[in-house]
Amino acid sequence: MRTDSSPGTLPAREHLPAAAAGTPVLDVVIPVYNEEKDLGPCVRRLHEHLVRTFPYGFRITIADNASTDTTPRVAARLAEQIAQVRSVRLEQKGRGRALRAVWSASDAPVLAYMDVDLSTDLNALLPLVAPLISGHSDLAIGSRLSRSSRVVRGAKREFISRTYNLILRGSLQARFSDAQCGFKAIRRDVAQVLLPLVEDTGWFFDTEMLVLAERAGLRIHEVPVDWVDDPDSTVHIVKTATEDLKGVWRVGKALATGALPLDRLARPFGDDPRDRNIGDVPRGLARQLVGFCVVGVLSTLFYLLLYSGFRLVTGSQAANALALLVSAVANTAANRRLTFGVRGRGGAVRHQAQGLVVFAIGLVLTSGSLAALNAASADPAHSTELAVLIAANLAATVLRFLLFRAWVFPDAPPAPYEPHRFPTDPRDAR
Repeated sequence: MRTDSSPGTLPAREHLPAAAAGTPVLDVVIPVYNEEKDLGPCVRRLHEHLVRTFPYGFRITIADNASTDTTPRVAARLAEQIAQVRSVRLEQKGRGRALRAVWSASDAPVLAYMDVDLSTDLNALLPLVAPLISGHSDLAIGSRLSRSSRVVRGAKREFISRTYNLILRGSLQARFSDAQCGFKAIRRDVAQVLLPLVEDTGWFFDTEMLVLAERAGLRIHEVPVDWVDDPDSTVHIVKTATEDLKGVWRVGKALATGALPLDRLARPFGDDPRDRNIGDVPRGLARQLVGFCVVGVLSTLFYLLLYSGFRLVTGSQAANALALLVSAVANTAANRRLTFGVRGRGGAVRHQAQGLVVFAIGLVLTSGSLAALNAASADPAHSTELAVLIAANLAATVLRFLLFRAWVFPDAPPAPYEPHRFPTDPRDAR
């Protein structure tokens, strides 16, 4: 039932009624590239699970990303054999491109996707889409980083995943826990408004969509998942990480400059971002970046002066530790007041203690760099030492800002949010 009769707007979140005959409620997209071996077992297992557990009509859409093996033939054969399966062929690669194409053309009111390896336990699928069907949420994601999730994967991937999400929290103030889990869903009415704002066509597509949705005040539901990593995954970790970091920079810049029309996005779904002061975030981020850079430059100059003075009376490692310790205390105090606007003495000791933890990380980076230099050269020149330390401090500075923003000086929690109440009687909507 439409509760807002104003022109140009969509209705507030509603429970999705039974779809018309032949129209599925859920469309699950499986993006694939050269997956001729895994595609068949994946689709059949997913179809069996949905037939057994899903109480609505559904469709499984195979989105072939320009595969060069027999994946298109496997997909076509599955579509012929199973009534709820269809196949779509794209002539360009890119997971984001595939999801955008299929989701934009789908007639199902709830759209989802999952990786072909089915790393996620399928028992999480109904809990994932139920809040979208009921109208409680706009998007839903599976989280491998929830406390109740059970995950089996290597230490390397675990470290990369947690580091990436820390970067998102520090740089883009993301509050969702797991950006890259291949298990997500979105309401079609939300997708129609949100997807035109998402630029990425590759692996960063998920992250960009979630960041924009969260900043616009849309509701994201998280589901703890059981996950078993695929050891034969073809994802190129270094290349994907590089593209993701480029995406973080691009989105962060757009948010800081106010280039994205997020304010108009949430209103059709009964949620106004101005009610939670979301509009203050981009300006705050830009101001903090400028303040942190100014303090960082001055702290680096102060550190180098201290190091040069201490180096006259002690070894390089001791001089580095002393200079870094003194400059770290001064840096934390300056950032506390100038960058993050913390006034008064409350929490000052705790902030300095946390700042010393950040200092310890910087010490490991810079001391490790000096150790590597000394191992490579028995008597390196003083100018070479300074150059190595500058490079190491630049890396430590990026990490320091993220830790300061997400851990040491996090934003105060917003005031409790009272959701919009929509009348149940159409006469009350006048």
